[in-house]
Amino acid sequence: MTTEPIPEQTYLPPALRPRLAKLGIEHLRDFLLHFPLRYEDQTQVRPIAELVAGESVVVEGVVEHSETQFRPRRQFVALLRATDDDGGNNFAPRLTLRYFNFYPNIVQALKPGAHVRVFGEVRDGRYGLEMVHPVFKKEAAEAAGQGRLTPVYPATAGVPQAALRTLAGKARKVREWQADLLPPAVTVAQRLPTWQVALQVLHEPPPDASVAALESRSHPAWRRVKFDELLAQQLALRDAKALRAGETAPPIVGTGLISTLLRQRLPFRLTAPQERALAEAMADLARPAPMTRLLQGDVGSGKTIVAALAALAAVEAGYQVAFMAPTELLAEQHFNKLSHWLADLPVRITWLTGSLPAAELKAAQSACTRGETHIAIGTHALFQKKVSFARLGLVVVDEQHRFGVEQRLALRSRGQRDSERALAPHTLMMSATPIPRSLAMSYYADLDVSIIDELPGGRQPITTRLVNEVRRAEVTRRIREAVQQGAQAYWVCPLIDESERLAAQDIELQNATALHAELVAAMPGTRIALLHGRMKADEKAAIMADFAANRTQVLVATTVIEVGVDVPNASWMVIEHAERFGLAQLHQLRGRVGRGSVASTCILLFADKLSDTAKQRLKVIYETTDGFTIAREDLRIRGPGELLGPRQSGLPSLRYANVEEDLDLVEAARNAATQLESDPTFNKAAFLDRWIKSRVEFARA
Repeated sequence: MTTEPIPEQTYLPPALRPRLAKLGIEHLRDFLLHFPLRYEDQTQVRPIAELVAGESVVVEGVVEHSETQFRPRRQFVALLRATDDDGGNNFAPRLTLRYFNFYPNIVQALKPGAHVRVFGEVRDGRYGLEMVHPVFKKEAAEAAGQGRLTPVYPATAGVPQAALRTLAGKARKVREWQADLLPPAVTVAQRLPTWQVALQVLHEPPPDASVAALESRSHPAWRRVKFDELLAQQLALRDAKALRAGETAPPIVGTGLISTLLRQRLPFRLTAPQERALAEAMADLARPAPMTRLLQGDVGSGKTIVAALAALAAVEAGYQVAFMAPTELLAEQHFNKLSHWLADLPVRITWLTGSLPAAELKAAQSACTRGETHIAIGTHALFQKKVSFARLGLVVVDEQHRFGVEQRLALRSRGQRDSERALAPHTLMMSATPIPRSLAMSYYADLDVSIIDELPGGRQPITTRLVNEVRRAEVTRRIREAVQQGAQAYWVCPLIDESERLAAQDIELQNATALHAELVAAMPGTRIALLHGRMKADEKAAIMADFAANRTQVLVATTVIEVGVDVPNASWMVIEHAERFGLAQLHQLRGRVGRGSVASTCILLFADKLSDTAKQRLKVIYETTDGFTIAREDLRIRGPGELLGPRQSGLPSLRYANVEEDLDLVEAARNAATQLESDPTFNKAAFLDRWIKSRVEFARA
């Protein structure tokens, strides 16, 4: 056994290092976790007479004829016949071997009369079956003695499979890197193979191994890999939570004076889930450790009022609150809503965004620094270096998955110091994208989660209709009739002007400016406005104010209205090219209606030709309005990436496990993480280093 430290990087050929880096391989030991995508059975020779197009097989034969051809392009062609055919049977099956890039050694090896064995994919050619650039194999006896399937690794340009297999073989020769770091009791309880066995099976599977089980990642060896990966994730998240618990935050206990006044003037009562979520947040605020709580609830469930009451507790206790949203429109909606709720109460709310005139921006920054501001509401401008707070006690982040880790850390660092130590602010994050149970147990396992799973009373359900775009005139007529009866409508499309196209498909979508002109012509006498992200902040504010006051009846908009917009009288939503939107976006847009006491309708206009994925999305959004069901289906269709957003950029991403398909392993890994924390024989540092190295530093966010 090797005992000296091994200079890992010296094992990687210098010429290949930049290319291997694209595969995430920086050291030789990284090859241990660089598992094959698929396997080729090169142990069995297939008779030429039994070949079928589309298969990758080994064939053996005698070269009957070979020549260099120059039309239609330079190429070397050899005709292979079965070894048991004496050549006299003109109807016997032949196989053409074709090389477009060839060297003298290939020409020499494929001289007429040569006995050869090659491996490649069988294709239909002009003159029958052929192989293009087949690989020469060793003699039959030697090849058969290999006794294993041949792995095919994820590759990149300039790194051949032979090099990947050679380097993976070198990595497996270092025994220290293959040490089983888990106590036997853990793997035995889960009926998992040892780490060494799992590596051996995946990199060099025996010929009797189930290729289907290996490639579907259901083989016991794959379950071991997935379990270890999920366990590393759980341990990293537990460490992140413990790290935050070690920080100090100001204990916040409000007097209840201002919050009571707010409750008295609200036209509604909080639902039981809202009260429960608020109580959980208030209990966290009262502790000297920083709260890191995720408040999740479906569109329109009333998260903002819960956040506002938590903010008032901080204000009552003498602390400041930073309320951050990802877009100016959403931030302004919060500013207007809180300003309305808290009008005439002793709370100063400051609007702080980068689009403010210089003098106003400077005044807002100074008010935060001097402690005159109680609640600062804005966008990313809140965490700029020029912004500081006198006594920041609470940070509220809406649509938290839209902010990067560094941005949230920057805002958390705006806390203050007491006489001896730095105090971190409490953090309350909000998300209208419900998190499936599988994600809550994995990627969000380090957060405390409050769920608002009930909509406020009095709201009418939203009817969703799928309409082919050829019936656009009918939709226009229905909207015109609705607005004549006093309703308001959103009409959403994905582009602003004709210069924006989906380049990959080269399909021009209905654009907002053209649609606005079209609707103005089709609805004479109807007040129709246009809203998009390129407008200046004051323009957007004025347009939204007119729509909210019913001075505008139809609002043609891009997805800038996806979140935060709250106009109770708006009861119609039309979404152009609905097949181009993700499930979460469709659900958010649909949630802009159904906020009043009038029954609402969402019309999804779609094109004739739909992809399978688009059909799945439209079917889901049509059949349910439940955000958790939609999020679960979104996870199934697209994976966790867009549900998570950039939040997890500092945490271990899952390369092999699938939190939905491997939910049993997620639960097992979570339980094992709890047990291993108190196991003195478990080397957690080495285990985490194997899987995630030093990528946990941003977990504090």
